[in-house]
Amino acid sequence: MSELRIGIIGTGKNYKSPSAQGYGMAYQHGFAFEALPAGEAKMVACADIVKDNADAYAEKFKIPATGIYTDYNEMLAKEKLDLVSICTWPALHAKMVIETANAKPKGILCEKPMAYTWGDAKAMHARCVENNVKLAFNHQRRYGKPFRMARALIDSGAIGKLQCVQSGVGNLYDYGSHNFDLCNFLNGEQRSKWVLAQIDYRDTTLVFGTHNENQALVQWEYENGVYGMIATGPGGRLIGAHHRAVGTEGIIEIGSSDPVAKDKHLRIRKFSSKDWEYLDTDGEHCHGPNYIERAVVDVVNSLRTGTDSEICSTNALKGTELIFAAWHSSRIHGRVDLPLTALDNALVSMVENGVIHPAVKPK
Repeated sequence: MSELRIGIIGTGKNYKSPSAQGYGMAYQHGFAFEALPAGEAKMVACADIVKDNADAYAEKFKIPATGIYTDYNEMLAKEKLDLVSICTWPALHAKMVIETANAKPKGILCEKPMAYTWGDAKAMHARCVENNVKLAFNHQRRYGKPFRMARALIDSGAIGKLQCVQSGVGNLYDYGSHNFDLCNFLNGEQRSKWVLAQIDYRDTTLVFGTHNENQALVQWEYENGVYGMIATGPGGRLIGAHHRAVGTEGIIEIGSSDPVAKDKHLRIRKFSSKDWEYLDTDGEHCHGPNYIERAVVDVVNSLRTGTDSEICSTNALKGTELIFAAWHSSRIHGRVDLPLTALDNALVSMVENGVIHPAVKPK
């Protein structure tokens, strides 16, 4: 396969000023593409509705003036791209992924979360399957050593038979997109059977324009009998770690909140011992460095080999279903058996219908 032609949708503003309005993820994708071996891929086009943003991005990554667009559909029609990165806000993902899939590049790498409704997430995946387009979502943290090493320990039987995977940080949607994905990763990409959840949403919290609850407690069961649990907001202290895996013979913690574990990102304790063993992750932690670079390598390799990347839409759907099922469980005050049939966004529905009344915080 010849050098891949890459286009970017949604260049965004300066990546050096991250906030809830943007993290400059298009730049992070760009740096990762630049890090690929020579001849693997080349950024040839970019699109942003703000031309100054597109111009700045093109200058940074040496994209020719002819490859700068304010209309991504025009870019898709003219550039014959092999791989398209979509780095816009979540509510825009479904429309952009579907329209990009209709242009039939070899692959799409989209930022997470997948979409703003469960129906849209399923539709994106279906259109890409229909058009033979490899769709991936940037759940890059699973490439980090703390998580890879933890998965290897679990698979080797270091803590006996896996019983439960847990997470105690963030929220269920924006940050939670990673957390559900990582729980699934630690349990070998198993599908889930049911979800039971309750949420609290007393203060309006918009991240990239999307509603995120303030606190949640979620339980679910996988088809292999392993349980999952996520606690967010103030209740995250219930877990006390970014992620934890509990087996019949011991515990693994990734990103423990224990002060003793400061700057030590992975530890294991057998039930037969009272002492933790701290494992060297070569300076890698729950967020990086270089995880997006590894995600891009995996996506590019998937296009060259015709296989699925680890962050393919099939895997992303499993975590995304848990997010929307958790919100739906809170809406119906009961357990949700999967597959999830409610195609909307239950959190947004509850806000718009006045079922919950988040207050707007004064600025």
